[in-house]
Amino acid sequence: MEILAMSDFTRRKFLTSLCALGAATYAPSLRARRGTTSPGRPNVLLIAVDDLRPQLGCYGHTQMISPNIDRLAGEGVVFERSFCSVPVCGASRASLLSGLRPLRNRFVNYHSEVDQDAPDVVTLPELFKSNGYDTLSLGKVYHNHRDDLNAWSREPWRALPEQRYLLESNRRISEGNWPEKGHGRRGPAWEAADVDDDAYPDGIMASRAIGELENYAQAGEPFFLATGFARPHLPFNSPKKYWDLYDRLQLNLAPNPFRPQGAPDEALHNFGELRHYYGIPTTGPLPDGMALEMIHGYYASVSYVDAQIGRLLDALSRLGLEKNTVVLLWGDHGWQLGEHGLWCKHSNFQTSLRAPLIVKAPGVAGGKSSAALTEFVDIYPTLCELCSLGAPSHLEGISFVPLLHEPSRLWKQAVFSRFHDGDSVRTERYLYTEWKNNSGEIYARMLYDHRGDPGENINIAELPASRSVVERMSALLRSGWRSQIPG
Repeated sequence: MEILAMSDFTRRKFLTSLCALGAATYAPSLRARRGTTSPGRPNVLLIAVDDLRPQLGCYGHTQMISPNIDRLAGEGVVFERSFCSVPVCGASRASLLSGLRPLRNRFVNYHSEVDQDAPDVVTLPELFKSNGYDTLSLGKVYHNHRDDLNAWSREPWRALPEQRYLLESNRRISEGNWPEKGHGRRGPAWEAADVDDDAYPDGIMASRAIGELENYAQAGEPFFLATGFARPHLPFNSPKKYWDLYDRLQLNLAPNPFRPQGAPDEALHNFGELRHYYGIPTTGPLPDGMALEMIHGYYASVSYVDAQIGRLLDALSRLGLEKNTVVLLWGDHGWQLGEHGLWCKHSNFQTSLRAPLIVKAPGVAGGKSSAALTEFVDIYPTLCELCSLGAPSHLEGISFVPLLHEPSRLWKQAVFSRFHDGDSVRTERYLYTEWKNNSGEIYARMLYDHRGDPGENINIAELPASRSVVERMSALLRSGWRSQIPG
């Protein structure tokens, strides 16, 4: 290959990949354990679920019907307090898969891409590919499935955009009886068609993933299979049988559908992502009936995705891949269901920043949970350690493999997130956020004491009694994530 004939971007990625491959091949501590045909290396099944709150049975929410994710939790370790780096799809995924944290000009929004914001780094799938793994992306892994193409052994694959059915029987379920489209906006925010699972993209993707697992089982080659489920992201489209699992009248509205006392304007938003759908009011709160409809749709979508995850877990067991495969499930960020009058994500409240993380790994006893503070940037170094791959030097997270074996051990005292101008730090007790302008001047802040206010309903940042806590948390923000590296 003529390196000089490549574009600048392609040449940088090519040379960076060569460096990673060379480092991994010649690292003395790993040389004897690894080779492109070495047997026994763990496979990796990465399961990304879009907009997934930690509102699952295994997180203590018994109203949510999630038996398959709960089964995975029973065989693995549940991380109760895991936080995304940035609460928006594209940026969160780019951060996790690159191992880098967001900055003011890096990993900011939906359209963030590794190729644009961090083109020189070796990403997580790219590292596995350079170490002899077959790497494959199915569904929504990166926000833009064309991002980081060099990382995959084959072209990333997604199902075609979903068909809207809007059968008359489904229209009657809606109080609004919405038409398919109108007024230049998107269609309805939900659908409950009486169709099979494979009528929607997540079912199609699960079937494709099962076929790939069958191929891997026959070939015997190590694989890194990344599967990205679209639900429960809007629109809440799932087969009717999953809606029928719930009685809408038994579901609950958010207990705190109000602005937190003392919260700055910067903490709130107009949830434009939902406003774009037909029938949703352009301003103001959702009527209670519509809010329950959205909550019902979210629950149904989670149960639909849970069933597809169960199909993947069943396939691993049936094909004899279960004992030598790391299964790691994560939601790319949290989601508001009316808390503080908000919907969607895009905030520095814990409802946006906290998301599920469950890991099942060979040699790790299951059925455990850890309350240790963890971050999604920790996933990259953790998978490196579980699969005996040398971790690149650019990583900004810490492997939590020690927590898999000893979930209650001492760990990080703080984790960090940001959204646009807002930088947040979470400790065991507090969540603190500062908004700064380009000159580094603080123009808003909030502090919540989770010991007495787990719902984050009273911002105590400006209270005189909180002055010392604010100073301490602000200093922790300035010291940053490097202050949490052990030793």
